[in-house]
Amino acid sequence: MGENAWPVSLPATIEAALRREAAELERLDRDTYARFGRDPCEPIVGLGPCDASLAIFGRDPGTREVETGEPFVGAGGQKVRGELYRHRYHEPLPDLEASLAIGRELFWINTVPYKPQGNKAWSMAVKRRFQPLMAQLLDTCWQGERIITLGREAFLWFGIGQPREVRAALDAFWAREDRFATLHQVELRLPGGHERAFTLAPLPHPSPLNQRWFKRFPELMAQRLVQLDWA
Repeated sequence: MGENAWPVSLPATIEAALRREAAELERLDRDTYARFGRDPCEPIVGLGPCDASLAIFGRDPGTREVETGEPFVGAGGQKVRGELYRHRYHEPLPDLEASLAIGRELFWINTVPYKPQGNKAWSMAVKRRFQPLMAQLLDTCWQGERIITLGREAFLWFGIGQPREVRAALDAFWAREDRFATLHQVELRLPGGHERAFTLAPLPHPSPLNQRWFKRFPELMAQRLVQLDWA
């Protein structure tokens, strides 16, 4: 990855702003953070190389992420990392160490970097509060444009605070039967006032609770990696 090696540090100004927002979160799962001796205001953000060719955009951390302080390492995250490993090495993922190593080639980010109570999605009001900060993080820490989004919440995040036509296009795309096989181009209006183009490759959320898609997720993820020419 050249000079932009892993890991990229979380900018201090953004971290401070995230901590301020977290202090006021009503549904922050403070019990889980306490169980593992973790600071509930510390954001669990993946990041990665600035020049990573691909980003993974998820919803929010779960229990395993709180326990380890690492992003995308729970059951769903391991589904993602497992297919990255299989795509590269043509064999099953052997262990957690290998899953973390393969992940260091990508950029990782969530809609909200804190675990909600009951692992239920944060409200739209909370996502709106965090959207400018996560958009700023995406814009300042990553140079790429191809993003695999995991689930509806992550995909529709790209419409928060955006013009009506952008939101309408995202809604229309998500309603398509072929949404997990085709790509969607979006212009994201960023906090600095400029716009930036991204190519979204949506996938279903890889949670075991997502019964409709969980078994098909590895196949769909594998197809995306070929489509996006991730080598």
